[in-house]
Amino acid sequence: MAKKQAPPPSTDGAPAGKSKLKLIILGAVVLLLAIGLSVGATWFLMKKDAGSEEDEATPAAAEATPGKQPAVYEVLMPAFVVNYRHNGRQRYMQTTVALMSRDQAALDALKEHMPVLRNQLVMLFSSQDFASLATPVGKEMLRQQATASVQELAQKETGKVAIEQVLFTNFVLQ
Repeated sequence: MAKKQAPPPSTDGAPAGKSKLKLIILGAVVLLLAIGLSVGATWFLMKKDAGSEEDEATPAAAEATPGKQPAVYEVLMPAFVVNYRHNGRQRYMQTTVALMSRDQAALDALKEHMPVLRNQLVMLFSSQDFASLATPVGKEMLRQQATASVQELAQKETGKVAIEQVLFTNFVLQ
């Protein structure tokens, strides 16, 4: 029987297993280098795009700022006090309201109708459920309803929406 012969030794003197290991390491280094370049290029381009957007937004913001008038506030005094019946107990709500506007003339025109405005707000506040006012969501809903109510009254009485927001500067439930 013939004996199997061993493979002939390599001509460069390195075993065949080491050349495969060098090839794998070289492939991994090239892959990592390609990933690093891709991330770097993406970061560079994103940074460049963000900078150009900021440059474009700056003139637009500068143009919008002079056109927007500063806010003017009118605090409605005295504070509103409303009573509720809740679970057989007498409960109270006291709130101080401020009106925010950007037009002083329209706010002054609305001041002539302050008794109607205060009456409308008292009716709105007294129609609320005491339990819902104890939550932040209930207070925000009441603020939005008050804003809509005052804007509707201003539109009806002065011909334009004079009030941007109704704000609660004090809100006490007892």
